Amino acid sequence: MKSVKFSALVFVLFTLCSPVCLAQEEIALPAPDFPRTVSLGEALQQRRSERDFSNPAPLSDQVLSNLLWAACGISSDEGKITAPSAMNRQDICVYVCREDGAYRYDASRHVLLKVSDKDLRQPIASRQSFAAQAPVCLLIASDLSRFERNAEQMGTVDAGYVSQNICLACVALGLKTVPRMTMDQAALHSALNLPEKTLLILNHPVGYK
Repeated sequence: MKSVKFSALVFVLFTLCSPVCLAQEEIALPAPDFPRTVSLGEALQQRRSERDFSNPAPLSDQVLSNLLWAACGISSDEGKITAPSAMNRQDICVYVCREDGAYRYDASRHVLLKVSDKDLRQPIASRQSFAAQAPVCLLIASDLSRFERNAEQMGTVDAGYVSQNICLACVALGLKTVPRMTMDQAALHSALNLPEKTLLILNHPVGYK
C-alpha cells in the first residue's frame, strides 16, 4: 500500500511540475513589432561598432523578438527569411546566450529553445572581457551539411548577411553591438552540443546604450 501511495504522489508531483519545466525549455516570443524610429539611411549612417556594455539592463522579450526576426526571421508565407541565403539553404542558426543559459532561435516558430543552462558569455568573450558584460550575446553558426560544395565559403557569406541585419536592427532599437570572430570555439561547440559540421562564425554582444 505504501508503494502505491508513493507512486501516486510521484505522479502528481510530476504532473504539477511538468508545465513549469516545459515552460523553462521553450520561450514563445511576441510577434515582431518594429518602432518607426529611423530610416534605412539613418540606420546606415548611425551604425557603429561599440564595445562598452556597462549598462546591465536586460533585453525585453519584445526587443529580443524584433532583433532575432531582423537577423534571420521568417518574412513571407513561402518561408523566405530576412537575410539572403545561398541557394536558399537557410543554413544560419542564431543562438541567444545570456545569464540564464543558451537558447537556439527557431525562426519557423519564432521561439527560443533552451539548449544549455550555462552562462556562455565568457567563452564567447574569450580574451576580450568587455563582451562578457553584455546582457545578451548572439552567436551566429552555419550548418555546413546543407551545402554540397564550397560549404565553408557559403556559410561565412551567409553569416555576414545576418550580422549586418543585426547591426542595423540594433540602431533602430536603440541598442549597441559589435560583430566579432573572437570566441572559444571548442568550449562553445561542447557546451552547445553542436554537430561536427556546424561552423561558429561570428558573435554579437548586445546591450542598451
